[in-house]
This record gives sequence, C-alpha cells and structure tokens, in this order.
Amino acid sequence: MRANAQASYAAAFAPPLLDPDGDVPAVVTGPNGKSAMKRYNVYRNNVTVSLIEALAAIYPAVQRLTGPDFFRAMARFHIRETPPTSPLLFDYGRDFPGFIARYEHAQALPWLADVARIERAWLDAYHAADAAPLAAIEFAAIAPDRLASLVLTVHPATRVVRSSFAAVTIFAANRTGESADHIDASTPQDALITRPELDVVVRQLPPGGAVFVTCLMSGCMLAEAAAAALEDSRDFELATNIAGLIEAGAFTSLRPGDQKK
Repeated sequence: MRANAQASYAAAFAPPLLDPDGDVPAVVTGPNGKSAMKRYNVYRNNVTVSLIEALAAIYPAVQRLTGPDFFRAMARFHIRETPPTSPLLFDYGRDFPGFIARYEHAQALPWLADVARIERAWLDAYHAADAAPLAAIEFAAIAPDRLASLVLTVHPATRVVRSSFAAVTIFAANRTGESADHIDASTPQDALITRPELDVVVRQLPPGGAVFVTCLMSGCMLAEAAAAALEDSRDFELATNIAGLIEAGAFTSLRPGDQKK
C-alpha cells in the first residue's frame, strides 16, 4: 500500500474508533469483501479500554476519589471529546484535568480537577530530564550583598500547582490509600512537585511560596520574586522558602542577574 493510500485508509479508519455509534468505515472489509462490523467493533472497544486504562494509570487518586465506575464513565466522555494525538500512552490525558473541571457530574467534587493537575504534574516530573540539583553549600557561598540580584535556573522536573482547595492533602491521602474523611477540603493549598533524584516528591508550599517559586522559574531576580511573594502574602518568609526549595531540589544553578546564560 503506497503512502497516499495508507494515509487515506488511516483517515477513514481512525475517527469512528472513538464513536460507539459511528458506522464502520466503508474501507474496512473482511474476507471476500464481507462486512467487518464485528471485528471493527471489537477493535473499537479495545482502543477505548486501552485509553481508559491509560488515564486510570495516570490519575489513580482521581479514580480512588470517584470510584472505578464513575471514573470509567467520565474517561469515556473525555476520550470521545479529546482523541489521542501521540502514540505514547503516558503522554495522553493532558486535557483531562480541564475536562474534569467542566464535567457536569463532577461538580460535587470541586477540588477533583486540582488533584488531577497534581497527578499530571507528578507524571511530567517523573519523565523530565535528569539534572543535578543546586546544593545548599553553593547558595550559602554567595556574599549577602549579591543575594538580591541572583537568578536561579529551574530543575527540569519542577512544577507548581495552585489550588483553592486542600488538593495536596487530598492527593497524598488518595495516592497512599489513607482515609480522607477528616480532611477540610476548603483550605487552599499550593503544590511543589520536584524530582531531585529518582523519586518524585510533592510538597505543600508555605504562604507566598507559589508566587515566589513561579517568579523565580520565570527568570526573576531573588529580590523581585520576594517582593511579589510578600505582596501575595504578608506571612511570606524568605529564608524558609529558599531553604525548602533547595532541599526539594527545585533548582540546578544560580547566577548574577546581569549575567547572560
């Protein structure tokens, strides 16, 4: 089959796979030109099941929170709305948190989409490039009068997820199998996701921490990031946040703000 013919066949074969009510493409035939409806439907079901299983593997806490049946039903609707664009299954489902946020039947769990965002960030951090994290001794060696103008290079695995709910606590409880009945979901929490070595770590950021690290990640100097964090929260503590970020392995190096990369 030539390239053009293959492309034409794929264009006709693929779209109905995610539509359970769609007709079997005319290009699909069985032996002697007979209908291949049963074979195609089996394949169609297998594709959907594989994508649901991929989403369940990426979002285990979400599935535990909703229950398997609810999760599978929600996943089916997402799959029909957002077909995969990559052959890599771990890359699928980036739009799932946004889908959950607007999914009518998930509105009773308003924090569910943020838990999903943390899980997606966890997976992305896991697959991020390796890099040696910045050591505390390197930061401590900087003269005090140079600290304000420092610019830090973010580790490839570093992610931040902000939430108006207790998404970090809910995520942690439902990834480990702990009971989440006692959690006050209305408490806002921001997550820092890093992978300083082999394991991905999710931490709750202190007050102002999300603004602080986000500014640093965008290339702001230390003084600029601290000012933005103080504007966001009067409880922001510079020393606490810097120590936590270095311990978490959020950055790989530092340089003066007026020095080119």
